[in-house]
Amino acid sequence: MSHTPLHDVFTRLASRLDAQVLGQQSLNERLLIALLADGHLLLEGAPGLAKTRAIKALATLIEGSFHRLQFTPDLLPADLTGTEVFRPQDGSFHFERGPLFHEFVLADEINRAPAKVQSALLEAMAERQITIGQASHPLPPLFLVMATQNPIEHEGTYALPEAQLDRFLMHVRIGYPDAGVERDILALARAEARTARNVPPEPVATREQILAARNAVLDLHLAPELEDYIVRLVGATRQPEQADAALAGLVRFGASPRGSISLERCARARAWLAGRDYVSPADIQALAPDVLRHRVLLDYEALALGMSADTFIEKLLRQVPVP
Repeated sequence: MSHTPLHDVFTRLASRLDAQVLGQQSLNERLLIALLADGHLLLEGAPGLAKTRAIKALATLIEGSFHRLQFTPDLLPADLTGTEVFRPQDGSFHFERGPLFHEFVLADEINRAPAKVQSALLEAMAERQITIGQASHPLPPLFLVMATQNPIEHEGTYALPEAQLDRFLMHVRIGYPDAGVERDILALARAEARTARNVPPEPVATREQILAARNAVLDLHLAPELEDYIVRLVGATRQPEQADAALAGLVRFGASPRGSISLERCARARAWLAGRDYVSPADIQALAPDVLRHRVLLDYEALALGMSADTFIEKLLRQVPVP
């Protein structure tokens, strides 16, 4: 695929993102894939690994409204969705929109709020609308929730409901940078401390360009053999014994067809970002862990054996034949 002006926009977007978020190229790529695949993203990692920085950097480089929500144990659902306010002058109720009505929403430390608040996101993420009383209010076409969470084993966190987890396109885990990158981070932090922090960068991409890029991603060629590979790979999360008899009985629930749809959309986006007009098996394999890890619920026997969702998916990637 020859590089089009639209693709050049995303090349500049990726370059600017890499310059602002050092040592997290994989995370930056996943952010752009989520943007192109029109899905929500969940990032997990210890505090201080640039999760919030990466998401804020992406939002400033795109034309659109942005709001950051800090999730805390005392947050209420109405703090996200908004509420109806009584007008005594005419005896009517007026809906005051909450922060979810922005195009890019950062839900920071989402697992620090209780389940009732986390569930308030579900309709917004799934239906792109919010219902208050008898009225439904549509959300912007570019509505994208980018959530961060600290690892579940940390104090003061709540596990996300399975139904909400499935609404995230990808669940991305990030680790610590190496020593060389960390020195570069120190230099970048010093440079930023000397400059005015209140000057936002000029947006690189417009709303129209993002919507056009999403349509271009859908036009990429996906061979029938690779479509079948996606179906077989996701199907193996439900019936792993078809891929490896040793995995029989280790899964309580596997990925639904939403997992197949998400894997296809992400693979297409990755291929488009790479400048190709076709999807390769490598695109599917590279993104399968991020797309499937939060959609697989292992049995107690697997957990007793020390198996995680990641190791389970790695086994499936080795066993399911690649076309």
